Amino acid sequence: MSRGASASGSSFRSLAAPPPTERGQRTRARLIRAAETVFGNVGYYDTRISEITRTAGVAMGTFYLYFPSKEELFRALVTSLNHDLRRTLSEGTRTLPTRAAAEEEGLRLFFRFLLRHRKLYRIVKEAASVDPALYREYVHRIADGYREGLARAMETGEVTRADPELIAYALMGIAETVAMRYVIWEDGMTETKFEQLTELILHGLLANSHARRPPRRGRPRRPT
Repeated sequence: MSRGASASGSSFRSLAAPPPTERGQRTRARLIRAAETVFGNVGYYDTRISEITRTAGVAMGTFYLYFPSKEELFRALVTSLNHDLRRTLSEGTRTLPTRAAAEEEGLRLFFRFLLRHRKLYRIVKEAASVDPALYREYVHRIADGYREGLARAMETGEVTRADPELIAYALMGIAETVAMRYVIWEDGMTETKFEQLTELILHGLLANSHARRPPRRGRPRRPT
């Protein structure tokens, strides 16, 4: 899993511009960090603004100088997490010489990011019900950059040609599910497991990856 890229989307575009002063930016950032803690602990629907302001160490009235509602703060939090994750992946992989190196390092960076943001999955999954468009945009923005990187690697012959968007989503699904099991639920991502995972991603499932695939019988059926 490697770098993400930006994409336009109504849920992300409609967020208010950051405060013009450095002090205002720090206060807004404190509210977002506090929101990550509170939303992550009790969920969106059980979160009270008073708990967020208490955690952030600001007055209740200060909250409304930066966010008109709890929902707007939630959207700002999801946007912030998305931006931070994509920046982490982009900065950590952009200078690597091969796609294989970018995939391996991107996966490490993703797992490390989750160690710092253990409530990320709960927050993002809740976005699917709080603001479905925001959730789709969160996923699309990460997938778009991944797709672009895979497409470039396909052009240079580093990666087998296929639909780069399909492969991006498939690999994101692998990373997300494995991270849930071995990073979020339990600190069990050993170096051996990590090496086995990257081997699977880079070289495939079959013992002999160069073996010829058996011919298909008839037309493939669409899943129902």
